[in-house]
Amino acid sequence: MQHAVGSPLPPPHQPGHGPADGWSPAAQHPGPHRPGSPPHQPGGAPHHQPGYLGAPPPSGPVPPAPRPPVPPVPPPSAPQHVPVPHGTDVTGHVPLPPGGPVAMPTVAPTAPGPDLATTTVAVLLIGPAGAGKTSVAKFWADHRRVPTAHVSLDDVREWVRSGFADPQRGWNDHSEAQYRLARRTCGFAARNFLANGISCILDDAIFPDRPVVGLGGWKRHVGPGLLPVVLLPGLEVVLDRNAQRSGNRRLTDEEVARIHGRMAGWYGSGLPIIDNSHLDVPSTAKVLDDVLSRAIASPPKW
Repeated sequence: MQHAVGSPLPPPHQPGHGPADGWSPAAQHPGPHRPGSPPHQPGGAPHHQPGYLGAPPPSGPVPPAPRPPVPPVPPPSAPQHVPVPHGTDVTGHVPLPPGGPVAMPTVAPTAPGPDLATTTVAVLLIGPAGAGKTSVAKFWADHRRVPTAHVSLDDVREWVRSGFADPQRGWNDHSEAQYRLARRTCGFAARNFLANGISCILDDAIFPDRPVVGLGGWKRHVGPGLLPVVLLPGLEVVLDRNAQRSGNRRLTDEEVARIHGRMAGWYGSGLPIIDNSHLDVPSTAKVLDDVLSRAIASPPKW
């Protein structure tokens, strides 16, 4: 039987036999003409001859057509992390050097004199209540050309709200423990400020005859490079300034006079003393600069 359209069908299946020997699916889809194979008839199926079932399939797999090379895509780079030395504290992504005892500022031997405006220093401003320690310290820190921090021990002591041991109600073990804690906190802050290139000025009312709350503790917590300076105006000036205070910062006149009298023991101690009885805050800050410049060039013995 002859078909009108398409390729010839495979031979019919004989009972008890598989597909006819030599039959290949390639006969369903004739490929290009190969030498030695019967030619195709134009527009139709290949010329059918007895026993011809199409060209045998090529031996082995037919290799696919070559494709243009694809450039390799580099793997995404992993985020780079800057290693932080072991034992170094960090704030956000900024590594902080460990704070240590503050060393005495050094000046090059060929320099004519220390440039205080560019020297990193730790200053302790000492004086009785009403001497102007906090006002002078803030002004001095505000007007330096390099980063400078101000830390007031009274402010740090008052971080304790519930259970605050107010010295006005008597000095006892509880108030002394809070004072020691505040001084240690101030020392820790000063060391870390200076370790990061920030000068620091602290203020505290300490007595020359009271080693428990004296210079020894400050030197231990801050370091030997701490530069102490005493502000000691006259008694009348201190009383007038104390009268302008309020809250637990204001003391009785008797207490102010007692503290002022004990502060007079700093005379003869070797520490620099500034009598700012007739100086305003900017003038006192200027004198403080001069005193510190001399203290850096020739550190006081204390």
